[in-house]
Amino acid sequence: MNAYDLVVVGGGPAGVAGALTAAQAGLRVALLDSGARLGGQYFRHLPASFHASREGMLHHGLDRFVRQSGTLERLADLRLGHQVWAVTRQEELLAVHAVMTSDGPHGHPVELPVVLRTRALLIATGAHDRPLPFPGWDLPGVLTAGGAQALLKGNLVAAGRRVVVAGTGPFLLPVAAGLARSGTRVAEVLEANGGLGLAGHPWLALSKAGEAAGYAATLLRHRVPYRTRHAVVAAHGERELTHVSVARIDRDWRIRATRTVECDTLAVGYGFVPQIDLATQLGCDTGHDLDGSPIVTVDASQSTSVPGVYAAGEPTGVGGAVLSELEGRIAGLAIAAELGTPPAGEPPAVPGLLLRRRTRLRAFARALQQAYPVQDGWQSWLADDTLVCRCEEVTLGAIREAQRLGATDARSIKLLARPGMGWCQGRMCGHAVACLAGQAPQPPRRPLAQPITLGALERISDDKPN
Repeated sequence: MNAYDLVVVGGGPAGVAGALTAAQAGLRVALLDSGARLGGQYFRHLPASFHASREGMLHHGLDRFVRQSGTLERLADLRLGHQVWAVTRQEELLAVHAVMTSDGPHGHPVELPVVLRTRALLIATGAHDRPLPFPGWDLPGVLTAGGAQALLKGNLVAAGRRVVVAGTGPFLLPVAAGLARSGTRVAEVLEANGGLGLAGHPWLALSKAGEAAGYAATLLRHRVPYRTRHAVVAAHGERELTHVSVARIDRDWRIRATRTVECDTLAVGYGFVPQIDLATQLGCDTGHDLDGSPIVTVDASQSTSVPGVYAAGEPTGVGGAVLSELEGRIAGLAIAAELGTPPAGEPPAVPGLLLRRRTRLRAFARALQQAYPVQDGWQSWLADDTLVCRCEEVTLGAIREAQRLGATDARSIKLLARPGMGWCQGRMCGHAVACLAGQAPQPPRRPLAQPITLGALERISDDKPN
């Protein structure tokens, strides 16, 4: 049976590095990604009609990634526009199930099933924004910080004319700086935690000092206020966002005083949630990151508890593009050593230098999570009529009623009040519901990792690999 040595799911820094390393070792590699171009969320490309020089302004390390992608295109089978919804075990091989969109009769798009068989699988599916609910967060004009960044990187579209950027973590800085450079009026940047950041880890902070100084200079040049211990606790408007309530908060995120700021857009972000659906679908062991997010457990070679399955990048813990690329390379070397011949000049095992660098980068990621935690005080911002699950329009009052009826955990709340049963399957509200239930978020257990139509399911034929 014709099969790949390695299939990589995810075309971001981790996936490209892993696929390229394995392909250079002589393995037959396929990479699948739902996007039209490689890059993932971090290296989100502009359309081809835009001048390439504009992209470099929005990315760090883009030239290096473009070179890697160009080499990978010559060495591997790239399947862009493919959405992976399941991975199953078939005898000694893994079957990766995906759908691709094609033109059907009368020009109507049709989802066609694709099945690739492989000896090894690398999961490099990245992460998505973690929102927190607050009154008015469902208004048009309120979006995640990652959403605002995607619009700017992917199409040079500014999210609004007068924007407030709020939440916690260093990701707020590039979002605000990018918007300011685009000509948008950034009214304020609001950091819910304190201003010391990585002051307790000076040696770790030193590596990012130049990048942080660049963002700070941009904000200063555009006269953008940066306020710590402040948060948006409510959004207001009849049909769209017109203003927000900004609160001065304490260390536990309890409100001390509020004021009003006019704006037409709010970009809010409280970190990221690793996408581990495929790993849990296969039965891989999981754990929890420092912020409580479920992550895939891996060993020194990025191997999971399931034979032949590896994970790299954000699914093993959110740590940024540099760490993701490094983990992808380590996984690629390990897979090459297991299945084939390592690249010329490389020993058969993962070099210790790479492992030591990964240790340092993981320490930096842990320090960031410690410096920018999500405190439970955000729950005090909610009212009974605040939507927690926007898909099913479940309010805080409905969740509290489910608890009064005997629901003691997020699953029982879901069964009684329906949060997490809508289109996003709890990706947006799952963290909040778990916190309201007083427990850490649990790993997803879904038979389908991504939405798929019944028509595509009907066309599946497992005996015809693609």
